[in-house]
Amino acid sequence: MSKLRHIAMQVPDLEKAAEFYQSVFEMERVHEAISPIGNAISLSDGVINLTLLNFPDGTGGMLHDQDWAGLHHFGFVVEDKDAVGQKIEELGGQYFMELPEYPGVDAETKYKDVNGVVFDVSEHNWPLERKS
Repeated sequence: MSKLRHIAMQVPDLEKAAEFYQSVFEMERVHEAISPIGNAISLSDGVINLTLLNFPDGTGGMLHDQDWAGLHHFGFVVEDKDAVGQKIEELGGQYFMELPEYPGVDAETKYKDVNGVVFDVSEHNWPLERKS
């Protein structure tokens, strides 16, 4: 069974958003990444990973504009990425892209559902706790 384990939101201010979710919901900051495709802070409640995304140069996967905030994509952990990918396409979804390898960035395969909504499929989980 696939498990929803990742939600990504685009935000205009990473630190402000991270502090909000950490303070209100006691989420733990588990990972940070600065890369050419965008910057991220990952938070976790121990079950779900909430990754906050910001695209300071308007590059990468920015939606709308730099001041926009909202759901960017979500992700599922699956046992067999290839089998799930085939099923996605058979049922009307489509392959979108493979996130490029970059230090500190979780690589996953991105698809679009039948409505064009982007989601990730990965055989590995997203960070749920800070690495020592």
